[in-house]
Amino acid sequence: MYENFENLKGKVLREVAVEDYEIRFVTVDGEVYRMFHHQDCCESVYVESVVGDVEDLIGEPILVAEEVTSYENPEGFESEYQESFTWTFYKLATRKGYVDIRWYGESNGYYSEGVSFEKDGEEDYV
Repeated sequence: MYENFENLKGKVLREVAVEDYEIRFVTVDGEVYRMFHHQDCCESVYVESVVGDVEDLIGEPILVAEEVTSYENPEGFESEYQESFTWTFYKLATRKGYVDIRWYGESNGYYSEGVSFEKDGEEDYV
């Protein structure tokens, strides 16, 4: 079930797992959220960078959970498809610090470059 990224605001995280093509957020209540893209032909969407320490998001309420999108490719940035670009920035903050997650999507113009955010159920306490 797709969620609005801003729904993380006010939640307290106990885990953040960052991979090239997926980021997983687990709350202290056991809710699991994941950020990802369903890859298809002639397109590529991936986590381009994470600025800040994701450990700053653990154990404190999320004060900022914001998504910003840009469709312009920065000068000098090389890509495989060169036809269509989507930069999606996710800004998160707690009292301990800020984290900016930057996703980059490119395609031949016929495929989605968007990032999905969904609640992926609940995790049992271990």
